Amino acid sequence: MGPIKVDGRPENLALPGTQNAVFDPHGPARNGGPEFWIDLQWFAAEDEGRTEEPTEQKIRKAREEGKVAKSAELTSAIVLLFPIIALGILGSYILATFLEMMRFFLSLSTEIDIQRDARIIPAFFRFFMRITVPIFVVAFISALLGNILQVGFLFSAKPITPDLSRVLPRFGRFFKRALFSGEAAFNLGKSIFKIIVIGSIAFLNVSGKLDDIATLVSSTFWQSLQTISGVAFRILVEAAIALLLLSIPDYIFQRFQHRQSLRMSRQELKEERRMSEGDPLVRSRLRDRMRELLTRNMMRSVPTADVVVTNPTHYAIAMEWNRRTMDAPMVTAKGMDNIALRIREIAEEHDVPCIENKPLARALYSEVEIGDIIPEKYYEVMALVLAQVYKMNGQTLEAV
Repeated sequence: MGPIKVDGRPENLALPGTQNAVFDPHGPARNGGPEFWIDLQWFAAEDEGRTEEPTEQKIRKAREEGKVAKSAELTSAIVLLFPIIALGILGSYILATFLEMMRFFLSLSTEIDIQRDARIIPAFFRFFMRITVPIFVVAFISALLGNILQVGFLFSAKPITPDLSRVLPRFGRFFKRALFSGEAAFNLGKSIFKIIVIGSIAFLNVSGKLDDIATLVSSTFWQSLQTISGVAFRILVEAAIALLLLSIPDYIFQRFQHRQSLRMSRQELKEERRMSEGDPLVRSRLRDRMRELLTRNMMRSVPTADVVVTNPTHYAIAMEWNRRTMDAPMVTAKGMDNIALRIREIAEEHDVPCIENKPLARALYSEVEIGDIIPEKYYEVMALVLAQVYKMNGQTLEAV
């Protein structure tokens, strides 16, 4: 545990109200007072600097890892409500099955028979399954429904993967969540409010049935059972509905907390952008490499060109013309500055004529792509260029 530092320097900090109490990691108490030493990194905010909203990639990755906004309170309320409703609907069936089970076992209690007693355990499990399975099925479907309503169809093994970081204590996170977090305060207030609400529901239902409860002493067993089960069922249903309603704010809060936990720092945004789009330096090198390959391929067509139109220093346009197969001259290579210089050098090496025509060179460079024929508006001036080339070669130009 290192000393507390301010701007890189160790500092002794006095507790409020205790001028002699200092934070000191060394030696006996000074000034006659007690000494305290606390590593304030325990209380460091884990989300410090996370000011940016999460990206879609961050949200998608968190979902793949099982990190989604989900309220356990909402799922629990649904799991409680629907089985209670099923219990009310299937109450007559469950009671009839229970009475059938009691009659079966009581009929075996008068005498002991080894062969007949061997059926007791299978019979017990059979009755037990008939009574409990319907409720368990409803509870299971309710749990699935509660999760699907919140997060949709999602399966991830990440939350159940063994991780030592979940076992090893992290005191900073503990102090933050247990003592200083808004989540802890929200959960405490929520628990107290739920106790008050459920207690009020139970009190109002029981107080409203006090007259019926007072007559239970003189009532038959079935009348007493009906009264007690009716009050209990009403309390359970109303309590489950109340918990369901109370879980909605919890779900909203969990979504807010989840969104906050996914917030990113500016550095994280840069790293994600770099990972998704690639390192800018690498991208620049790739662009240079692609440009080099394109230039190299383009230069291969210069030796077969019929003419190179130049600026003469800034632009160079190599063109090919075959009146039997082409409608008009085609640009096979073009470039400016260094590339233009290289085109002229290759043209000179292979005795390709270079004709200076500044307006035509600029126009063709900006308007015509490599592999395209020149526009019709340049036919006349291009015919003059080709005529000059053919004259240099001792040929004649009949038509262009």
